[in-house]
Amino acid sequence: MRLLQLAAYAFASMIFATGADAAPLAKELFGAKSKASKQRAAAYGSYSKGCVAGAVQLPETGPTWQAMRLSRNRNWGHPETIDYIQKLSGFAARQPGWNGLYIGDISQPRGGPMLSGHRSHQIGLDIDIWMRPANDLRLSRRNRENISSISMRRANGAFVNSNWTKQHHAILRAAAKDKRVARIFVFPGAKVQMCKDEKGDRAWLRKIRPWWGHHYHFHVRLKCPKGVRGCLNQDPPPRGDGCADAQQWVSNILNPPPPDPNAPPPKKRREYVLADLPKQCASVLQSR
Repeated sequence: MRLLQLAAYAFASMIFATGADAAPLAKELFGAKSKASKQRAAAYGSYSKGCVAGAVQLPETGPTWQAMRLSRNRNWGHPETIDYIQKLSGFAARQPGWNGLYIGDISQPRGGPMLSGHRSHQIGLDIDIWMRPANDLRLSRRNRENISSISMRRANGAFVNSNWTKQHHAILRAAAKDKRVARIFVFPGAKVQMCKDEKGDRAWLRKIRPWWGHHYHFHVRLKCPKGVRGCLNQDPPPRGDGCADAQQWVSNILNPPPPDPNAPPPKKRREYVLADLPKQCASVLQSR
C-alpha cells in the first residue's frame, strides 16, 4: 500500500511539473479506465470536478432495472448510489405499466470528467433515469443501444405532454423523499405540473429543480455519503416548494425576456487536467 501511495504521489508530481498545457486532459485519463479502483469507496471533489474510488458497477440487468447504453461503460457509482437505484426501481416496479426503471448514465468506473457529454456525473452520485416506462426488462445489449427514451415535454418544456402520467409523478415523489437525495433535475413544465397535482405533503417538491433539457430523463443527485471526507455537497435548494420559481421558468419559455445588451460574453470552458482535480484523484487513477 505504501508503494502504491508513493507511486501515485510521483505520478501527480510529474503531472504538476509538466504544467497544465503539456499535461494530458483528465477526461482522457479517466475515460481510459475500464474498471473501478481497488480502494475503499469514496467520492472526492464536487459533482463537476472530482472522481470516485472503489465504485460499484450496477449489474446490467436486475429484477427491477436495466442499465442502458452499455457501450458507454457508465453504469458505475458509489455503493450508496447503487443501493438507491435498487430501492427506487423496486418502488417503480409496483406502479401500473412499469416493471422497474431504465438507468442511463451514472459515472465512469473511476468517475472524473467524461470523454463526451456530461460536465457532472464525476463522483458516482449522479444518476440519469429514463422517463420511458420500463415495461420490458429483457432487452438485449443491442436493443439497449438502439432504443430511446421518450420525451415528456410540450411547448419547449413549458408543459408536459400526453406521455406524462401519474406514475411519473409517483416515482419522482418517491425518488425525492429518500433522505439521501440532494436534488432532482427535470424540465420546468414537469415541476409546474407536479406542483398543481400534489395534494398531500409538498416538502419533497423542494428537491425537484427545473433545468434545461431533462425531458427524456430525470437526473437524481445524491448527497455526499456520511463520513466521506473530501466530498463537496452542492448548496441546498432554497427554502419552500420551489413552485413559484418553476412557474417563472415557464413564463420565460413562453415569453422570453429580451437579451441583456450589457451581459458579458460567455467564457470558454477550459478542459480539466489532473492537477485541477482533488489530489486524491491521482491515487484513484493509479490504483489497480
